[in-house]
Amino acid sequence: MCVMTTKSAPLPAPAPVWARRAAHAIALCAVPSGLWRIAMASGIHVGYSDQVLRDVFDIPGWGIAYVVGLSVLTELAALFPLLLVSDRWRRLRPRVLATLAWTASVVLVLVALWQLVVAFTVESRTYMSSGAAQTVWGFGYAPLFAVPALMTAVTWSYTRRHRGLRHVTRA
Repeated sequence: MCVMTTKSAPLPAPAPVWARRAAHAIALCAVPSGLWRIAMASGIHVGYSDQVLRDVFDIPGWGIAYVVGLSVLTELAALFPLLLVSDRWRRLRPRVLATLAWTASVVLVLVALWQLVVAFTVESRTYMSSGAAQTVWGFGYAPLFAVPALMTAVTWSYTRRHRGLRHVTRA
């Protein structure tokens, strides 16, 4: 009788250096847009007039909690790929984590495509007071468009490393 448990199961190979760097890059890609949002919530002029901030974004007011909360949530989500390259989280079920990671990759691709449509078609650009403000906004959000490709690469690496490691019990 051969019983393979998580303690005797073979461990996956460590994440390649490029996957670790990509996972860290994802976390860094979320920082500029988060700082831009926090600056907006703090009352720093980021290209919107005071009237637009009040009427459209409800700043000051509940809009501050929304904008800061969105920044925190975005950064926390950007830290998720670090689970895929970390050696500390071996107890998590690889199949579940891989499914979650592939789902996140697909959602990120769809969100990025949707944001391109929003950025170039709807009124979000017309609220900006100047071309310089739009440029700063663009530089703040541009790194987020690298996230879907980086996340897909990190997920592919994780899936590849854990493919042959099925924790099977044989009787």
